[in-house]
Amino acid sequence: MDIPQERKVVTEIPGPLSQEWIARRAAAMPSAFPTIHQIVAARASGAIVEDVDGNRLIDFATGIAVLNVGHSADDVIAAVERQLERDTHTSGVTANEPSIELAERLNALTPGDFPKKTFFANSGAEAVENAVKIARYATGRQAIVCFDHAFHGRTLLAMSLTAKVMPYKQGFGPFAPEIYRLPFAYPYRWPGGAERCAEEALAYALDEMHKHIGEQNIAAVIVEPIQGEGGFIVPAPGFLKGLSDFCTEHGIVFVADEIQSGMGRAGRWYAIEDEGIVPDLVTTAKSLGAGFPISAVTGRADLMDAVHPGGLGGTYATNPMAAAAGLAVLDKIEREGLLERSRALGDTIMARFRSFAERYPVVGEVRGRGAMCAIELVSDRATKEPLGADAMNAIARRCLENGVIVLTAGTYGNVVRLLPPLTIDDALLEDGLGVLDEAIGAVTA
Repeated sequence: MDIPQERKVVTEIPGPLSQEWIARRAAAMPSAFPTIHQIVAARASGAIVEDVDGNRLIDFATGIAVLNVGHSADDVIAAVERQLERDTHTSGVTANEPSIELAERLNALTPGDFPKKTFFANSGAEAVENAVKIARYATGRQAIVCFDHAFHGRTLLAMSLTAKVMPYKQGFGPFAPEIYRLPFAYPYRWPGGAERCAEEALAYALDEMHKHIGEQNIAAVIVEPIQGEGGFIVPAPGFLKGLSDFCTEHGIVFVADEIQSGMGRAGRWYAIEDEGIVPDLVTTAKSLGAGFPISAVTGRADLMDAVHPGGLGGTYATNPMAAAAGLAVLDKIEREGLLERSRALGDTIMARFRSFAERYPVVGEVRGRGAMCAIELVSDRATKEPLGADAMNAIARRCLENGVIVLTAGTYGNVVRLLPPLTIDDALLEDGLGVLDEAIGAVTA
């Protein structure tokens, strides 16, 4: 389904049909599960979403990092259609070819030249839960270490690992036990300054793990190599390597949560590759399936095989249609050079963001890697006071009204993050960045 790859606003956004559908949604679905933007998609392809009113919007959100290869990629759709004609589901009662082949591919792609195996589930949260199960079983330990600003999902255990209370955790306790949270090496907001961030954050983390948890009690350290919902926080150089070395020394499983940062988003297959680290387990989801629900835990074969038969599973694990989509995604990334394209897109975006910083005092920091880029907005550069929710919402709303979908993020809700498809063409990217530029200027003038 090809849609012209151009922005086109034909009605006020949201238009009358979107408003009608949103009213029906509100009556039929719980308010606890809102839609971020009050529009209703009719179809989408590439980097364009067309709503029910005929407006064409540039998509800088991609289903929250699910569509690195773009909306309705022809080769992904074709692969799923082929599989749909063969077999839709056997629930692990029998094996299927696509899931076996996809496991082989992921085992080869994840960092490390040791034997690896892959377990499939349906969502990122399920991948996180299973990574923790594997680590606890294999080590015989219980404690799990996570970090400030982290997001690992919304199920009970994943929610316990997630940092931000509102809206993710408020009212849903009690939470899972044996979860220990430490400060993340967030250079922009580190009290001692960015230059001292890695050294001080690492020293604090190692001391806490030694004194207050005990290395012998820690099953796993789980960390996003670049934090997603937390605000695209790129950790200070050396922080993750120090954690990884500590884990190796003490037999702790190092888990890289690549659910948002993987599949080329940060310019490599996995963001952890830029840290010079070989994790024990890697979780993948989102853009692995290009819209089809699939997630994976890939890691050391000895860890993956430690769990007794039947200890891992799920009704829709190894779904052949989702696995076929995953194979098509990997093929497309390789065939079209989308890792290199991600880095090129990042160069363009970061250059524009730096120009924002020169012109708009509200831009506190520009950060990112590959096509995983963000700007943190503040009301005062000296105090770094986060820009308020009203202004942030106004920026996102103005972008939407002018045909561009953007997302905010961050513990303080003051980060604009961009997740364009890696397949977006340069002219469309520039057009969308121009709309964002105008919105920031207009709202914060």
